[in-house]
Amino acid sequence: MSSLLTSQRAMLALIQSGLAYTTDPFDQDRYQKLQTLLIQQMATTSNLSVATLTTMLTQDTGYVTPKLDVRGLIRHGNQLLLVQDIKTKLWALPGGFADVGYTPTENVAREVWEETGRHVNVQGLLTIFDTALRVDIPQPFQYYKLVFACEITDGHFEPNIEVAQTAYFTLDNLPPLSKNRTTKEQLHQLMGCAEAVKVD
Repeated sequence: MSSLLTSQRAMLALIQSGLAYTTDPFDQDRYQKLQTLLIQQMATTSNLSVATLTTMLTQDTGYVTPKLDVRGLIRHGNQLLLVQDIKTKLWALPGGFADVGYTPTENVAREVWEETGRHVNVQGLLTIFDTALRVDIPQPFQYYKLVFACEITDGHFEPNIEVAQTAYFTLDNLPPLSKNRTTKEQLHQLMGCAEAVKVD
């Protein structure tokens, strides 16, 4: 384990799995107390309150696994399309959580359309990023970010509840990024990817 947060995430997953599978009421009580203590400890090392962390971290049931995030890389020459979050005003690749009932490519196409107003042809998977490897960008959850190469077929942007605007940028002229979603290092790696792997 490379950081305190990594250890805390692992402990939280074990506690939540214990809560899901134990049938002993005394063990259930012990797990709940451990969960409360751990969340209190996590709150002392983050900018989130105990109440906020409790809401965020106690929604999963059953065996806890990393969360799945899908993003679309849309190129225009040496530029790439980014979206600006309407609340934070920070920028990222279009995308978000994968929804149940859709394939990975259907998920990214839906997310891109919802955020940018553009329909895309998903050409394939470029790479997978593991957010737990960036201990300098702490997050309560571990995410696997699947980034797909996408090509616009039609559509145009209209402001919506998530995105204030979209724009193309070169790597040497990037706007302020939402590092939990997209980092400069990720964009440099992605723009250097030569091929995409076909997936469902």
